[in-house]
Amino acid sequence: MVTRLVASRYCVRTVFFLLLAFSHSLNAAPAVTPGSIWVVEINGAIGPATSDYVLRTFDEARQSAASLIIITMNTPGGLDTSMRDIIEGILDSNIPVASYVSPKGARAASAGTYISYASHIAAMAPATNLGAATPVQIGTPSLPKPPGQETAEKPEPGATAMEKKIINDASAYIRGLAELRERNVEWAEEAVREASSLSASEALELNVIDLIADDLDHLIELLDGKTITIDGNELTMALAGKEVHKKAPDWRTELLIVLTNPNLVLVLGMIGIYGIILEFYNPGATVPGVVGVICLVLAGYSLQLLPVNYAGLALLLLGIILMAAEAMVPSFGIMGIGGIVAFSIGGLMLFDSELEAFQVGLPTLGATAIVSALFIFATVNIALKMRNRAVTTGLDTIVGQTGQVLTNQDSKTQIRVGAEIWTVQSDDDLKQGDTVTVVAVDGLELQVSKSSQNQATTG
Repeated sequence: MVTRLVASRYCVRTVFFLLLAFSHSLNAAPAVTPGSIWVVEINGAIGPATSDYVLRTFDEARQSAASLIIITMNTPGGLDTSMRDIIEGILDSNIPVASYVSPKGARAASAGTYISYASHIAAMAPATNLGAATPVQIGTPSLPKPPGQETAEKPEPGATAMEKKIINDASAYIRGLAELRERNVEWAEEAVREASSLSASEALELNVIDLIADDLDHLIELLDGKTITIDGNELTMALAGKEVHKKAPDWRTELLIVLTNPNLVLVLGMIGIYGIILEFYNPGATVPGVVGVICLVLAGYSLQLLPVNYAGLALLLLGIILMAAEAMVPSFGIMGIGGIVAFSIGGLMLFDSELEAFQVGLPTLGATAIVSALFIFATVNIALKMRNRAVTTGLDTIVGQTGQVLTNQDSKTQIRVGAEIWTVQSDDDLKQGDTVTVVAVDGLELQVSKSSQNQATTG
């Protein structure tokens, strides 16, 4: 016993030190020369993982006394909250920040345009573009209309009061950034109100950006010796011979990218719900319950990072509750079908974004709905089989069984039925050893009749 306890303690300590060493290796970063040029890459839709990655890079660059931070961008846009977090980091930075739309063929649409305007230096590679900064309509994905019902013209932006509020807010925001960096204010507002876009050469000509660079080395060469103003103080950048440190996304960023995938959020939620249901069906199984709780916690964490439509979330939860109720108290498909319909509609409405990267994909939604339907079908099928099955437990099962008379004294007759001894009443004359058949259950006594086998033997 003592040996086993010592061994268990040794194992716990070993696991603890291994985890400590692993976490240290994850956090350990190679030494960066002070005064280096830091490069952070935004590639794809801008979301919570992107803003976390950029802002943590800013902090690390500040600690290492970086001379310049370059944000390379190729993005279709992103979430408003994540974009504003990045812009706040740029505006608060005491290190020059240059945004660079690259490589050739890249774009800085929507949120990328705001980030370019916020940066101390805005640059683009040839054959790139920026603009189309009109906020997209918040709500559910638009469904195609039946033939013949298409509108002849698209409604103008700002047609409703809510749209006007959103567009006016975005317009004032980008106008303020343009005034701060002394760039083209008129086009900035046009990019928001009319979704205008510009090529790199047009953007340079209209004073939307500061320069065009073929690649990263060319950009650094052009910025060397350039004077900019930070917090009212002029700063001349000396970049010749500086080390370039490209900050790649770490494990935390990669994990956040996975967790903020709307498809994974939906799958984690379903696994969590079904894990809890299985744990209720099999108390003490432990594994389904533990896995279910972990998945639900991860799904909840992801939901608080994403723009959730609460009407969609309510429908989704209603659908899950109805499907769980169908599994617990079968209604022969009524609650289950209603649950699938509510779940599917809620999944479509779940996230307030028209960016494909932050929507639940139809294949994922269809797959989870089909799995749920199969689960409900199996539950209903089992319920129907149980309903048609003969009763195998309870007092009613004793009717029709045969027993043997043990005693018949003082008007009290006892018989054995299986492994049980019962007091019985009978209109027949019973003797010890007779075989009887149970006719009915009357409280704590049985009504019996002499078996035909006894009558045949007596005769």
